This record gives sequence, structure tokens and C-alpha cells, in this order.
Amino acid sequence: MKTMHATILVVLSSLLAVASSSKDRCHSGDKAALLAFKAALGNPYQFASWTPDTPCCDWYDVDCDDSTGRVIGLSVFQDSNITGTIPDAVAGLTHLKNLMLHHLPALSGRIPPAIAKLSNLSMLIISWTAVSGPVPSFLGALTALTFLDLSFNSLTGAVPASLAALPNLSGINLSRNRLTGTIPPLLLSMSPDQAYLWLSHNNLSGTIPAEFAAVNFAHIDLSRNAFTGDASGLFGRAKALQHLELSRNAFSFDLSGVGIPENLNFVDLSHNAIYGGIPAQFANVSILQFFNVSYNRLCGPVPSGGNMARFDLFCFQHNKCLCGTPLRPCK
Repeated sequence: MKTMHATILVVLSSLLAVASSSKDRCHSGDKAALLAFKAALGNPYQFASWTPDTPCCDWYDVDCDDSTGRVIGLSVFQDSNITGTIPDAVAGLTHLKNLMLHHLPALSGRIPPAIAKLSNLSMLIISWTAVSGPVPSFLGALTALTFLDLSFNSLTGAVPASLAALPNLSGINLSRNRLTGTIPPLLLSMSPDQAYLWLSHNNLSGTIPAEFAAVNFAHIDLSRNAFTGDASGLFGRAKALQHLELSRNAFSFDLSGVGIPENLNFVDLSHNAIYGGIPAQFANVSILQFFNVSYNRLCGPVPSGGNMARFDLFCFQHNKCLCGTPLRPCK
């Protein structure tokens, strides 16, 4: 038994030594790319730990794979002193899986084509910056991408159709930009899991793609755009939908007959042209925490019982002829 314990300890020590040496080794190409990335941004204090005489896996903002020592993560965030554009040197991080450039208000320019060379990239976050220009079509080359966040920037133009071809993409956040045009019909149609889509606070228009009825959305926010037409396809009793935000558009459809997802906890349909009545099933969704259908063209009684007591007058006001608590009594 002692021999077995000793053998196990030797094996574990060897594995730890290999992992440690791999991490300490720091691939020379990764180190060169990171130092070039730092230099291109003017050697800001954020990267003070990035020195040639130390392993790059020990540097602040850098994450390495324990077994290979290759750089797989770069997360730079919350620094108003970082200026300039996204350096092309990032393309040298050939094993990069996660890239986050977040809350860097002085980072500007366009998203560079160098990003398309990061074939292993799974998560790309460039948010809360001054980055401008289009959402690049070349992002469609990142076939390993699962999550894309380009929110809170100054991006213009259309949502590129190339994003719909990404087989592993489940989450897209393009909210708070200046995007125009329509939604690509097959966006997130290949999502292997529940889908998440945030497009709020843009200048997008047109109708919701009919294909969205088949997408397994868990969270969708299309608020504060100029969308029109029928959004009823997003509803369905058997769907996984938890959060639905369509407010401040020009959607027009009959709410009466839609099926209500059982896991729905947030619904904002306010400031549209939605008509019909409020389905009674809303009262039976026990986890529903937010509900707003104000400023529409709804008629008939407000559902009673269940969770409806938690929603006040402001959730129902300014409709064509809704009645019942908390509004005027029905005749």
C-alpha cells in the first residue's frame, strides 16, 4: 500500500511539474505578439507586468493553457488611459480562445481584419469602447465562435449575414450601436443550444424573420428600434423563452392567441401597436417578475388571479379598451 501511495505521489508531482513548466515556458511567439500588442498601444501602465524577462503566462490580463503554456485568453478592461486602435499584433496569438476588450472608452478605429485570423476564438467581446465602422463580415470566418459581444460602441451599417453561418454561435449582443437595416433571416438558426440575442437601442427596421419561430431563444431583446409586423412567432408554450423585450417598436399582431412559455420571467411589449386581448395564461406563469403591455391597442379584461396582483396601473395604461383591476371596471 505504501508503494502505491508513493507511486501516486510521484505521478501527481510529475503532472504538476509538467503543468508548471508548460505555464512558465511561455511560447516565444505568444510573448512576441503580446509585446507588440503592448507597444502598438503606447506601452500603457495597464501592461506594466508585461516585461521580456518574465513568463508571459504570469502577466496581468493574460490566461494560458496549463498543459501547453499557450496563451488562450486576453482580457483588457476598465482603463480610460488606453488609446489607439485594436493592434493587428493580436493575430499572433494563434491559440487565443477568449478576447475581451471591455470598457476602454478611448479605444477607437475599426475592428481589424487581424481578428479573422484567430481561428480558435470562442468568445469575442469588444464593448463599451469608441470602436466604429461596420460589424465586419469577416467575423463569419470564426467558426469556433460561441459568443459575440460588440455592444456599447459606435458601430454602423447592417448586421452581416455571415454571422448566420457560424455553427456554434449561441449569443450575440450588438445593442447600443447605430446599426441599420434588417435582421439576417437565418441569424442564430444554427445555434446548438439556447440562443441569446440583444439588438436594442439601434436603428434597425423591417420584420422579424419567420425563421426565428424555430430558434430556441432563451433571451431576446429587440427594444428601441423601428421593427414592424408580427412578433407572435417568438411565443409558444413549449419554448425555453425566459426574457422577451420588444418595447418601443412598431410591432402589430394579435396577442390573444399566443402560447405563453412556462419559464417566462420578463415581458415588455410596451409602446407598439399590438392588439387583441391579454391571454389568461400570463396569470399562471408563477415566475413572471416583469410585465408591461402599456401603450398598445389591447382590449378586454386584464387577467385576474395568480401573479397579476403584482403588476400596477402603469403596466396596462394607454391601451384601446383594457378593463379590470388595476384599470377601470369592465362593463
